[in-house]
Amino acid sequence: MIDEGVQMHALAGELFPICRSITGEGVRTTLRRVAREIPIEIHEVPSGTHVHDWIVPDEWNVRDAWIKGPDGRKVVDFTECNLHVVGYSKPISVSMHLSELRHHLYSLPDNPEWVPYRTGYYNNSWGFCLTQRKLDLLEDGVYEVFIDTELSAGSLTYGELVIPGQTSDEFLVSCHVCHPSLANDNLSGIVVAVSLARHLLANSKRFSVRFLFIPGTIGSITWLALHSNVVQRIKHGLVLTCVGDVGDPTYKRSRRSDATIDRVMNYIFQQNGLNERIVDFVPYGYDERQYCSLGFNLPVGVLSRSPHGTFPEYHTNADNMEFITPAALVDSLNMATCAIEMVNDNCTYKNLKPMGEPMLGKVGLYDKHGAGRSGKFLELAMLWVLNLSDGKTDLLTVAERSKIGFPEIVGAALALEEAGIILKDGDSQPSLELELQSTSHTPETP
Repeated sequence: MIDEGVQMHALAGELFPICRSITGEGVRTTLRRVAREIPIEIHEVPSGTHVHDWIVPDEWNVRDAWIKGPDGRKVVDFTECNLHVVGYSKPISVSMHLSELRHHLYSLPDNPEWVPYRTGYYNNSWGFCLTQRKLDLLEDGVYEVFIDTELSAGSLTYGELVIPGQTSDEFLVSCHVCHPSLANDNLSGIVVAVSLARHLLANSKRFSVRFLFIPGTIGSITWLALHSNVVQRIKHGLVLTCVGDVGDPTYKRSRRSDATIDRVMNYIFQQNGLNERIVDFVPYGYDERQYCSLGFNLPVGVLSRSPHGTFPEYHTNADNMEFITPAALVDSLNMATCAIEMVNDNCTYKNLKPMGEPMLGKVGLYDKHGAGRSGKFLELAMLWVLNLSDGKTDLLTVAERSKIGFPEIVGAALALEEAGIILKDGDSQPSLELELQSTSHTPETP
């Protein structure tokens, strides 16, 4: 799997130089590159479209930007680092004194060698970001300021891929595509989602899986507003973000806190000794706060490693390709894959022979395991499944109560189902009657 980590890291490296925002050619270029890996559809939503309480903004594109000092030399250059320009800056070409220019400059005094990332999406403003070290070296005098951007009617762009499953119920995987050169807080989620989709395209699941590559906030709000007929299909979901750094994995619960995805992730984290890395939902963060907003309340949690704002490199040029690792990307991919597999395997069964334990040897489920420790363990898994298959208790609960691994519980259930002893919820076998019904009798009338 480490080779896959190298591939994910390489794809992130290709996407890293692209200047992305909530709209514009940077997003399109990114999605076109993703489309070479997986068959996403690229959608355009026109500027001015009303989406709930929001309006899709004008499209923003940047061509060049710089600041020249009193000596005529560039002291800040967009071509060297696309974080230098505040996102959605309006075009400008003026000369001004340093005292006035300082009101438009942003730096990080606590990390003087780093360039911060700032945006002004819905403000009619402009600005530059630079290192504190460079800011301190600026000499008094008149500076020439130039920003070549365009804000005009266009569209919001997002990518979407739906992988059909056995049912129309869906598992949502969402990641944001609106940040410029930030490796962990942007590209890591994209490349893990791409690899996850590639795996699922080769292995059909019970649930359909919908992948969204969207601009943060306005993208999810737009998608939700335009897909009211689809929203009710979403039964589980994960937002992937900040999944490439070396920190331990973190899971943020959905607003519901006890949805199946919350229980599944809780189980996975417990199995990996990461109990303390599960955090409660708060209405702040990434697009989970839109999916989990009051009007939708979707069961969508967040898988990350170091959560946003908890590492100093967050929203700075230090969040670069060296900050993410192939091993961390693979670990995050494995965790997301495990979550989807567990959600698909988790279901409820009805015991068709509930009057005492059925004779497992009669259907070949006892003798073939023998009397060894392994056989006894598998037999115990089947007995737990039989005892809790009341049509309401799912396999995850069986695993939690029995302290037997979820894969073993699933294997036991499949064996019992194949033997015709239990019936999966939603299936129908009219010829089979509950043993309770077949053994019941009506007392004789005196």
